[in-house]
Amino acid sequence: MSNSRIYSMSFASVYPHYINKATKKGRTKDDVDEIIRWLTGYSQKELENQLEKQINFETFFTEAPKLNPARKMIKGVICGVRIEEIAEPLMKEIRYLDKLIDELSKGKSIEKILQK
Repeated sequence: MSNSRIYSMSFASVYPHYINKATKKGRTKDDVDEIIRWLTGYSQKELENQLEKQINFETFFTEAPKLNPARKMIKGVICGVRIEEIAEPLMKEIRYLDKLIDELSKGKSIEKILQK
């Protein structure tokens, strides 16, 4: 799958997969939303509005109110690629989110995931 295809995918179409992955492991939609809000700076209402508008990943991250500066501390492998080695800025943002959801579904506490 090319990057342009990922960027043009509706965030709302992938969001249920994040929820499903988390809830299969005993986590909640609220946990997923908290992670997304922490990463992007969206309020819950703003997040819901973006989901309603069916915006794509590129717009979702471009319109994010305030990307959390602590996100740059997220390290590790996701989809077989080291996050630290991803050069494309938008792909890196998407993979940060993927990694956070992955950690959530592995049972890590929200506090540890968000480095509180």
